[in-house]
Amino acid sequence: MSEIRDITTAKSGWEKINWVRSYMPVLNSINAEFSAARPFEGKKISMSIHLEAKTAYLALVLRAGGARVYVTGCNPLSTQDDVAAALASDGFEVYARRGVDEAEYEDHLKKTLSCCPDLIIDDGGDLTRLLHGECGDYTVNLIGGGEETTTGIHRLFARQAAGQLRFPMIDVNDADCKHLFDNRYGTGQSTLDGIMNTTNLIIAGKTVVVAGYGWCGKGIAMRGKGMGGIVVVTEIDPVKAIEAQMDGFDVMPMDKAAEKGDLFITATGCRDVIRSEHFEVMKDGVLLANAGHFDVEIDKKSLYGAAINVWERKPGITGCRMPDGRILNLLAEGRLVNLAAGNGHPAEIMDMSFALQAKCLEYLAKNGSTLENRVYQVPPEIDRAVALLKLSSMGVSIDSLSPGQEQYLKQTE
Repeated sequence: MSEIRDITTAKSGWEKINWVRSYMPVLNSINAEFSAARPFEGKKISMSIHLEAKTAYLALVLRAGGARVYVTGCNPLSTQDDVAAALASDGFEVYARRGVDEAEYEDHLKKTLSCCPDLIIDDGGDLTRLLHGECGDYTVNLIGGGEETTTGIHRLFARQAAGQLRFPMIDVNDADCKHLFDNRYGTGQSTLDGIMNTTNLIIAGKTVVVAGYGWCGKGIAMRGKGMGGIVVVTEIDPVKAIEAQMDGFDVMPMDKAAEKGDLFITATGCRDVIRSEHFEVMKDGVLLANAGHFDVEIDKKSLYGAAINVWERKPGITGCRMPDGRILNLLAEGRLVNLAAGNGHPAEIMDMSFALQAKCLEYLAKNGSTLENRVYQVPPEIDRAVALLKLSSMGVSIDSLSPGQEQYLKQTE
């Protein structure tokens, strides 16, 4: 029995789903393939991803492949209630409502797993965490799953290093057709979209501090610079710091950047990146946004504790008045700003990421019994197939090696 906000909003949800479907040609191709081959016949799939229109279409594609699909969100503020209603109206079991508290969010995750799935799609590692804890009994049918995001991958490798991973997982996040496009172009565009739509303020002329220069940080910095921002990067990795400097950005510690920034965007996957000592020296009116998966990168507890007044200035913006009168503005409660205050990545970007998820689940369904309990990279043939489908949808063709060239590359001398 689904738990959603309002089934009467399903029509609006279907309008969103049908819109993105028109711009996801790779997933459309896989949908046709799955409808014919039915690779998931008789299998149950549990999904915890930001529940919006692109995710809903992925769920439809998996069902076309024969699966019974159970759906929840992976962030209390990223669920779109009308999209959840649309899926529920079409027979999916959906456990998701926007704005739930932590207890209800956890309950929805558990209910999504209570079917004892054969396969999972995780985003941030919450399903995996529960399957290694109080939902351990729900692994009886589990073949394995795919992880969507950097934060979740960090957790998987930590479990693997500790010898605790109980089932095989595929690292979808680090596939070339994911991180090169989703993390860079998707996060770069959608993060700035969410900030601008929420604040109605300009980027040009502002000092934009980007914490972290991984693929997400690179995309944010690139888009911030392209919109006229003066971009500063903070990093802990000396190699990435050199890369940021050579890409034309100023690099400095957060202690120094805190005094300069007008807009701060965290994208590290770590906690307490912006802390109390930084709040003390920030300008009046700064904007604080997070593009990492969990709401731990900006230390909200310290921010709220230091403020003499905390209030909602407008939807999606929490004002924090400091004792000296400065106001620091926290966007989307410090949660993933591109989804909690926006529509997430563009459809054309998620077309590739979700195509990878779909094909990786098909790979697990066929080969899971032969796999060890560890983290696997996306098979190169899947990455390449998705790239070729995407190129074809764009009307682009590329060269191929001749037999003579293939032989030349195999020579040892």
